[in-house]
Amino acid sequence: MSHETLLRWVRKGDLDEVADLLDGMTDVERRACLPALKEFRKELRAEPWSSDARVAYPALQAAGAACHTGAAAAATWLGAADWRWSRQAAPQVLLHLLGDRETAWLADVAHRLAALPTSRGVPYGVLSGLVALSGCPVPTTEAYVVGWVDHVNTGRGHRQSLADRLRAEPHLAELTAALFETDDIGGRLDWYEPNDRWSWSRGLAELAAEGVLERKALVDGCVARLVRGGRPSDVRLFLKVLDRLALSRDEQRERLADWVALCADGAAPVATYAQKVLGALALDGEVSARSLAEVSVAVLFRPEKKLVRAQLVLLDRVLRSIGRQGGPAADELLPAAGEAFGHADTEVQERALKLVARHIADAGAAARSQLALAADQLSAGLRSRAEEVLGVRLSADGPYEEVLPTAAEPFRLASAPDSAAEVAEEVGALLASGGDMAAFERTLDGLMRHAYRDRAALKEALLPAVSRRWWYDSDRQGFAQTHFRGATYGLEVVAAAVADTVRTGVLHEAVTHGPQGRASHADSALRRCYDARLWEAAYQIRTAPVPFLLATPTWSTGFIEPAALVQRLAAYRDAGARVGSADFAQALLRVDRGSAQAEDAARDAAALGTREGGRLADWLRSPTPVEAAMTLGADSGHLLVGLGEQADLHDGLPDPFRRLGKSLPLPEESVSYWQVESGTPQEQAHWLAVLPGRRETVAARLLQEVSFCTVYEIRGAAAYLPLLAEAEGTAGTAVHLSVAYGLAARHPEDRLAAVDALLILAGRRQLDGRLLGSLLAQAWDLADVKATRLAESLGTAAATGAFGTVSQVLRGLVPTLLARKESPVALRGLGDLLGVAADCAERTGEREAIPGLADVAARKGSSRLVAQARRLHAATG
Repeated sequence: MSHETLLRWVRKGDLDEVADLLDGMTDVERRACLPALKEFRKELRAEPWSSDARVAYPALQAAGAACHTGAAAAATWLGAADWRWSRQAAPQVLLHLLGDRETAWLADVAHRLAALPTSRGVPYGVLSGLVALSGCPVPTTEAYVVGWVDHVNTGRGHRQSLADRLRAEPHLAELTAALFETDDIGGRLDWYEPNDRWSWSRGLAELAAEGVLERKALVDGCVARLVRGGRPSDVRLFLKVLDRLALSRDEQRERLADWVALCADGAAPVATYAQKVLGALALDGEVSARSLAEVSVAVLFRPEKKLVRAQLVLLDRVLRSIGRQGGPAADELLPAAGEAFGHADTEVQERALKLVARHIADAGAAARSQLALAADQLSAGLRSRAEEVLGVRLSADGPYEEVLPTAAEPFRLASAPDSAAEVAEEVGALLASGGDMAAFERTLDGLMRHAYRDRAALKEALLPAVSRRWWYDSDRQGFAQTHFRGATYGLEVVAAAVADTVRTGVLHEAVTHGPQGRASHADSALRRCYDARLWEAAYQIRTAPVPFLLATPTWSTGFIEPAALVQRLAAYRDAGARVGSADFAQALLRVDRGSAQAEDAARDAAALGTREGGRLADWLRSPTPVEAAMTLGADSGHLLVGLGEQADLHDGLPDPFRRLGKSLPLPEESVSYWQVESGTPQEQAHWLAVLPGRRETVAARLLQEVSFCTVYEIRGAAAYLPLLAEAEGTAGTAVHLSVAYGLAARHPEDRLAAVDALLILAGRRQLDGRLLGSLLAQAWDLADVKATRLAESLGTAAATGAFGTVSQVLRGLVPTLLARKESPVALRGLGDLLGVAADCAERTGEREAIPGLADVAARKGSSRLVAQARRLHAATG
């Protein structure tokens, strides 16, 4: 029987007919069919997803598996990625075709397939069937274990519990043991936990109680997995199993070292469990004072306040218990409790000091000496109490000194790369991982220079860097053309122009008419200018290359030296190059009109005798621009600023640069984040260089996006804030409000960026702390600012040594919150803010009273708000 017959039925996708044909073939005949099957497989790979030819995949998979007579080759065929995204042959068909092989051959295939990653999607039915046919030891690889778990989960009957299904499973002991060695299995095991009947934790515990599974193996496996750690889903599941097993006191005692390790390094839920077990053992005298002291030192340095407080309670109970029995333990345990004197939370410090005060009478001289050294870490408000408790005089702090970052010095940008190969290397780096404004401008200028010299050579050098980009050589339906018509994607459009991927007509349309389909409810003038210059550069490469760009900055601030721009215009004139309107407009906005050489440069520019030279001369002689007038308002549901007109940006500038001078009114209604044409953090960094020296204008135009980090909890829009803080220009309302929204952002990386910006502004003596605090107070209700996030941000800033700076911010914020008509007690997280303010007051020694604080401090109770209000009141009263 010829291979043509088999291939014809494979193409039709008739699996039954293919199986019948293969049953009648010898091994020699089957091997003879392989070349045709492999060739057909190559054809199918090139077919689109919608092709009718893909119906052949199941039959092709079965035929190829049967025709490979070598175990390694058969496993390679069955485990190929081709079948992962297509219909596969039914496991029973594959097992039927392979069932006449020797058991050793079947076992070899089974273990080879089980060793493949789970992403290959080899069906569990095939794996388990091969194991059953061969009688080989069950594989315990990730793919096999994951397949087994999914089989148990999805194969459950409505009347069967998970324990019932597990009892019927062959190789139960081996596969259960493998669960503890398989990474990221917890999410699959945890899927049915809410339904107790199908819960793995209950099922495993029941089987252990019946003796079907060895209890000790389950306990050891759970504990070892928890010590190893892993994803939260893994930790959660194995902790549930351990809890279901309800360890006896003997089982707990045997694993004392494990509880110590879990208390110190385990995830919070695991550490809490281990702490309870260890605490019960300690109270029964099963843990030595030295061991308890060692684990206490580790736990008291953990950030989880609940764990730390529970450990202090445990130490207190143990000391009381041992004290009643007359055993000496204070010399071991009290110095351990003294480690909490250095905790970041002053309430923890206070609890530790109270514990020490209760038991200090039992401590010897050595323990007292250790406690006295540790007490130097206490906050200023607790030091006098510590001196009374310990009977010593603590070392006095020196005068407070604010620690702020040193302002970065502007630097001159390096020139463009000398060779096409260097340009290609930098393009690859920028496309892969982004870069700062300096690297971007240097590389962009390099592309223009080398495209002017020899575009063919540049294209050849660039191909390795762009061959894997989304737009390269994959444009059957005009995918790249559509996307580049709507946006430049930064340097991508220029690289695509060099590589001849984007059409010249698309670039011409973009240069002439601007972006397509990019309507937005928010301001987009900065993006329009950024894109216009890149579209123009790409179009020039394809139509009229220029020797270099006029608007490349000479300084890291984004400014161009006036003399440098005059020299560039002179070179254009001599080369007969055509000046791009967007490039020249951007150059005018970047030229430093406040430079001492501006007048001389204006004279030289006028002498060029060109239209652009005259325009530059007039520009340099015009008054140095000032920031537009700002108005603060809340018409859109959260605090924003409105921007007045800037007349100097209207005259003589082409669209879209003319839009930069238009006013930016406050929105009349709330805008959702999906209605805003947001830029990536990298793009926002480049947008700062569109208007160097006009920081407030840029901040105002990007403010709405930054506010969404707080209002809608989006990620990344505050990433540019450190660059905003380093930029030149006024730092007024828009800059401070941007930082305010960043400090209250949902995501930690955005908050850290805002902290950096705050410290940079303070280091440059440009931060108005009271203004920032006042803006935070105004945004509080409108933007639903969460005090816990704000306290974390300001606490982080203070911990760097900027206690005085943070204190000024809080003095602009706290009085407004305390004066609210709503009770301050209802403000969740206000106690954390007062705690940061108290830290600052105690460090700096500032004594200025805070309006409204005394009333809160006079309240009854011991809540965090009241406790921290009392502490702050004591520090400032």
